[in-house]
Amino acid sequence: MNTQITQNPNTYKTDAQFPQTTSDDEIDLRELFSVIWQGKWLIIAITAVFAIGAVIFAIKQPNIYKSEALLAPASEEKGGGLSALASQFGGLASLAGVNLGGKGGTDKTELAIQVLKSRQFTSEFIQKHNILADLMAAEKWDRDADKLIYDPDLYNEQTNTWVREVKAPFKPEPSMQEAYKAFSKMIAVNKAKETGMVTISVEHLSPAVAQQWVAWLIQDINKVMKDRDVAEANRSSEFLNKQIALTNVADIRTILYKLVEEQAKTIMFAEVRDEYVFKTIDPALVPEEKAKPKRALICVLGTLLGGMLGVMLVLVRHFVRKDAA
Repeated sequence: MNTQITQNPNTYKTDAQFPQTTSDDEIDLRELFSVIWQGKWLIIAITAVFAIGAVIFAIKQPNIYKSEALLAPASEEKGGGLSALASQFGGLASLAGVNLGGKGGTDKTELAIQVLKSRQFTSEFIQKHNILADLMAAEKWDRDADKLIYDPDLYNEQTNTWVREVKAPFKPEPSMQEAYKAFSKMIAVNKAKETGMVTISVEHLSPAVAQQWVAWLIQDINKVMKDRDVAEANRSSEFLNKQIALTNVADIRTILYKLVEEQAKTIMFAEVRDEYVFKTIDPALVPEEKAKPKRALICVLGTLLGGMLGVMLVLVRHFVRKDAA
């Protein structure tokens, strides 16, 4: 039995009309390597330019020194009396319009950190210690003389005047808003979630300045928080004494007297303790080694960037010419 197989002539016609193009779309690695090898001198030249530029850039960057201190939250030795009063006389105190604060308020350590980062504290800190020039005009540090050198285009050290040229609304002397932005980049305050320890660090051209600023920050934040609590306790005592004079109810007067006693304890606790909020565990030291820049890393990254840019340029040039042809 003979079987004849007939083929559809349209099959050959379709193949002729739509030739396979998968081979043209595939990337030929040998071709890429060949193109890169042919353009090796251009790649080497671009890489060398970027490498030299990275080296020059790294050398011109001034050394930045970092000084830091490790702090522990000061133990709360007060507040227990208020809690006891709240549980014992809460009902009567509410009749007198006095809030005993039965539940804990804002974490004092976290509050101190936020105050430390605030614009008001930073502005007062800069003005109190007269560090505006060290913050905004320092150009480099003379190791031998242990002295900061200021940018003459910004600040005249001889006359202690600002000579920088700026457009309105800015003035030759930097404002506290400008100083706050610059200071915020130099200071870091971090709190460990596990231990509650707080680290305060300052980066500056001068290692001595960095260490001094950390010490001042710790001293000032403790004083600011202490002054706040003392002022609040004094205001509370004045109010409570007025309430005592206005009431004849013996139980309420007892509560008010105990509250006055607690406020006196608060004032006494603050006055006898310098490390009011933060207790220094590891004080700031004058760093001997720079923290940045990492010049070797800058040179390596610059060289790699130049090499990648050179390879891309050679490949793009090749494929543009190929498509044009």
